[in-house]
Amino acid sequence: MPGGESEDQRQFREYFVARQQAVRRTAYVLCGDWHWADDLTQTAFMRLAVAWRTVRDREALDAFVRTCLVRAYLADVRRVWRRRERSVAEPPEHAHGDDPTSRVAFTAALRRLPARQRAVLVCRFYHDLDVGATAATLGCSAGTVKSQTARGLAKLRELIGADDAMTTAGEGR
Repeated sequence: MPGGESEDQRQFREYFVARQQAVRRTAYVLCGDWHWADDLTQTAFMRLAVAWRTVRDREALDAFVRTCLVRAYLADVRRVWRRRERSVAEPPEHAHGDDPTSRVAFTAALRRLPARQRAVLVCRFYHDLDVGATAATLGCSAGTVKSQTARGLAKLRELIGADDAMTTAGEGR
């Protein structure tokens, strides 16, 4: 289409518009920083744009973008400069009916997990992926997913339990 948008460009634009916010929310859950989430979202969609014509199964686009997102996050965590630069973002708006105190405590505990455990838990429980799909997304074995899930959940329970104990102790004053 001379001077206009090609069919591929139109399809990509429509997919981007429909899924950008959901991908951004997932990125935020992974990294805990809206600015970093924007960077990760952009990276995931750039990788999709480059591969757009080679993706045969349009039903697999969400999985492709999720894999790009998680792998971009894990690659960023490994970079030395990312460890030094930490911005503090406001927590996201709370869904109607959620307990803001519990959500903040959970988010804080999730941020204290190692990156791979956090990524596994986000894939398994935020995106409701099974062990095999999570392993494919992270590029690791099913056994690694299982062990990282168990360790991550145990650590979350420990951290949230410690936070609850501190809150309860503080209320007695």
